[in-house]
Amino acid sequence: MESKTIQGYLQKKTILVTGATGFLAMVFLEKILRVQPDVKKVYLLLRAPDINSARDRMHNEIIGKELFKVLREQLGAYFDSFISEKVVAIPGDVSSENLGMKDSKFREEMLNEIQIILNSAATTKFDERYDIALDVNTFGVLHVLSFAKKCLKLEMLLHVSTGQFSVFVCP
Repeated sequence: MESKTIQGYLQKKTILVTGATGFLAMVFLEKILRVQPDVKKVYLLLRAPDINSARDRMHNEIIGKELFKVLREQLGAYFDSFISEKVVAIPGDVSSENLGMKDSKFREEMLNEIQIILNSAATTKFDERYDIALDVNTFGVLHVLSFAKKCLKLEMLLHVSTGQFSVFVCP
């Protein structure tokens, strides 16, 4: 698929990103905002107790990073209003049912809008406690899938996973 095709496909789309503070999700977000500024909206699901904490995490751990320097320079004084218009921080947690979103009215609004889900939420610590890894890496995927099934306009669910492979080559 050519980049122009992907770029065109993302025009006017509403996207949900989980694991938004992770490297791949941040690169995905920056790239979409830079090459397809006509994306309708990007929801970022962030582990946070409330909307203000989610917004703080978004600005401190994502938007404020060096990765967004090019976009910040391109947009200049318009950067903050562009981010406010396009990117929405959502408090939640994939390890909980309904992705941990407590505001049912807002959740319903999202279910009626979202067309693409990028699930990159995971713990990538290979020595993580079993219960934490199970909650995020297994039940988290189940909760995202359950949420996706309720999205009325869903066109794509993209799941990003890590893997560690040991290779032994016989001489």
